[in-house]
Amino acid sequence: MSDDPETPGTLLSHSYDGIQEYDNPLPGWWSAVFFGTFVFSVFYIMYYHSGVEGRSIHDEYTADAAKVFEQRFAQVGELSPDRDTLLQYMNDPKWLLVGETVFKANCVSCHGAGGRGGVGPNLTDDHWKHVDSIEDIARVISDGAANGAMPGWRNRLSHVNQVVLTAAYVASLRGSNPPGAIAAEGREIPAWDAQP
Repeated sequence: MSDDPETPGTLLSHSYDGIQEYDNPLPGWWSAVFFGTFVFSVFYIMYYHSGVEGRSIHDEYTADAAKVFEQRFAQVGELSPDRDTLLQYMNDPKWLLVGETVFKANCVSCHGAGGRGGVGPNLTDDHWKHVDSIEDIARVISDGAANGAMPGWRNRLSHVNQVVLTAAYVASLRGSNPPGAIAAEGREIPAWDAQP
């Protein structure tokens, strides 16, 4: 075997269809980095996946998101889940994005992308379960419904404004009828702005 980098290594004895190959081992530094990643992964798993509160990427994201929400909510104060507030914020794209973010993080697993339904009901048509008026959306999000099938999120969300803005986002989905939406469930109720 030659020490010259331009000269191939030792010719191996096996042959495949008349083709032979040289034994060219990986450089030592490359092998060291490769095996170092295995050693690093052990410590990474022990630190981030040990179950200690606040160490997972999800926990870090939740803490950062809570700080961002607190900063943004300082602009509007504490919102009330009344009809006028929900109608106002369901037509405000800047704040509707906050509700959409909360919905995507917590509600999509049951209600599907865009509220088209899945395990939970379709939120995009005129038929609703447990909801008679727009204010009921915030109540259902906060307290839950159907004997726990829809869990209450009052203690899981970091701020009451998240409930209000998520309710406004859900109200804004009405009439969007995305592709793949499941069949209507519940009873048909009047349009939000037609309600007393």
